[in-house]
Amino acid sequence: MDIQTIIGTVILGLAPISELRGAIPFAYFRGYPLWEAILLGAGANLLVSPLVYIFLTYFHGFLYGKWNFYTRIFDRTVIRARMKLGPKIETYGTWGIMIFVGIPLPITGAWTGTLGAWVLGLDRKHSMLAASAGVIMSATIVSLLLVLGKGVGSIFVKIV
Repeated sequence: MDIQTIIGTVILGLAPISELRGAIPFAYFRGYPLWEAILLGAGANLLVSPLVYIFLTYFHGFLYGKWNFYTRIFDRTVIRARMKLGPKIETYGTWGIMIFVGIPLPITGAWTGTLGAWVLGLDRKHSMLAASAGVIMSATIVSLLLVLGKGVGSIFVKIV
């Protein structure tokens, strides 16, 4: 295992835009066995939900309202999360978080799912468990697409 691929996979797994959709294919196309790519990418992405709650608990109150840039971005993100996640929560409850996070599409990952759960006032423990189950579901879907789809990797990352 080379350190550059490990660091890159972890960063992609933690990043709000790429998450598993970027982390697993990145490691896989850099020559790692699929199971190692899954463990590393999903492991990093499983850290997102606790990190979001830590940030919202300890840092959000300090930044919000004091930094206009942060306030504008946060408000836009919250509105988008509420619009995307709200109907799923009304229909499926906490299961809606799992389904939302588990679908590996842009803006449907652990970041938005956890933020949406927080905005909607859902139970922290149940939300984190649902987001974690969604991460596992998403990792399974991404991995199956990599294994079963010839050339499907170009959906996730640009292959050089």
